[in-house]
Amino acid sequence: MSLGEPTIDPRLLPLLRDDLAAASYTVDGVEDFLGPLAAAALHREQAVPALRVARAALGDATGATSSGRKDPRAVLAALFLLGLEVRRADLDAALPRVGADGAARLGLVAAAGNGPDDGVRALADLRPYAAADAAGPVTWWLASDLGELATGRRLAGDHVLGAGGASITLAQVTMRTPVGRVLDLGTGCGIQALHASRHAQSVVGTDISRRALRFAEFNAALDGVSLDLREGSMLDPVAGEQFDLVVSNPPFVITPRGASGATSALPEYEYRDGGRAGDDLVRDLILGVGDVLAPGGVAQMLGNWEHRRGEPWTERVGAWLEEAGLDGWIIQREVLDPAEYAETWIRDGGTTPEREPGAWAASYEAWLDDFATRDVEAVGFGIVTLRKPAAGHGVSLRRLEEHTGSVRQPLGGHLAASLAAHDWLEARDDAALASSRLSVAPDVTEERYLTPGAEDPNVVIVRQGDGLGRGIQASTGLAALVGASDGELTVGQLIGAIASLFEVPAGDLAGELLPAVRGLVRDGFLLP
Repeated sequence: MSLGEPTIDPRLLPLLRDDLAAASYTVDGVEDFLGPLAAAALHREQAVPALRVARAALGDATGATSSGRKDPRAVLAALFLLGLEVRRADLDAALPRVGADGAARLGLVAAAGNGPDDGVRALADLRPYAAADAAGPVTWWLASDLGELATGRRLAGDHVLGAGGASITLAQVTMRTPVGRVLDLGTGCGIQALHASRHAQSVVGTDISRRALRFAEFNAALDGVSLDLREGSMLDPVAGEQFDLVVSNPPFVITPRGASGATSALPEYEYRDGGRAGDDLVRDLILGVGDVLAPGGVAQMLGNWEHRRGEPWTERVGAWLEEAGLDGWIIQREVLDPAEYAETWIRDGGTTPEREPGAWAASYEAWLDDFATRDVEAVGFGIVTLRKPAAGHGVSLRRLEEHTGSVRQPLGGHLAASLAAHDWLEARDDAALASSRLSVAPDVTEERYLTPGAEDPNVVIVRQGDGLGRGIQASTGLAALVGASDGELTVGQLIGAIASLFEVPAGDLAGELLPAVRGLVRDGFLLP
């Protein structure tokens, strides 16, 4: 089982916040203390370099302590990030307003005694958090359960995860347009709800885990944010309500259940395992989220979906969108084969072939057996953006695409602009588009590839530096139109001038270029 839960003390939490800030216990402060080598290794979940730095700062390499004031960043990082025991006197000095006694009352630490040299160990992970979303940069502190790196043990089934890679990705891709009500479905430690609090009038966070909600409540209080937190499965706690934005990093991991001989090898983790067969949880969420979306409301989530033999993933997931009756844009960011997928999530739970070869092999077999029952050839991971059509409007957006290359984060602003561009285009037929004035976006560049000795390029790529970093192979006419789009002339006037220059019929050129112009507007290359 996990170590416990934090305690919300309205008197102590502001003092803790002040102590952490005064100690420079921030992302930059900790990385500055550790140095680039140890900080980079810690990001890779390798603790040895950081342990060497922390032990040197707290005492000698054998763990012997010394008197004198210690760097508070060393004390706090050693305690909460690395799982080391520290002296009570050192923690009292690092957190002078709260002290070891206050940290114990908050459920963050346990002390062996009351003497200055008595040891104190962490009961929770407490770390600084810094990120940039579409609303700008933010810094907080987040409490969660201690991870495998600090405990050296397999995670408990009710483990409350901190801000992992998926959480940060979702925070960065979420649109931050000011809205009324936001739902964070599967809030965990509360990270998405915290981000949403900066651009929403009210935020509801739900989770099936009471422990997760306790951590979310603690983090909200520590960081001075008001949240409405509710316990329950999926959309049950908010049935009958409506939201302008729903965000979710749901328990989407495809984990075999009831596999022969695999029960002990495959513990169920509340933060990642939805308890449903295959990718049913993601499908059910796509089908059901429209019930709680206000007209025009948007849902953004992460998910996994199976690639089954003989059925393109776009058809399978596209059928979910059709049934949901929502606008849908799904970007597949990664694809793993069944073996890679199994290895990833077995390790995620703390099982390794070196430490537990029997459990590793049993888990591996169970995963492969489960995928084989459904003819799964691969598993996709990606970003799901859904929108409930406004009153009087039908579904207009169906976009399923693969983009495995790098992107420019935070992506939320780009996604919001692309949705707005889609709506702008929907309101304009070709004649209206031809009468519009467009400007090339400031992040767009042009690449030309020529055969040595040739006067004209044989390939022209128009590329954006922001957003998804798309590159479009452009015809000579399209490249000319993009290059001349400065907002002065209409699209139709530019097409006419290019047609005259190339000595081709303007109508024929318009038939070629207008669909391409629509794509460039939709993707942010050209701006109305």
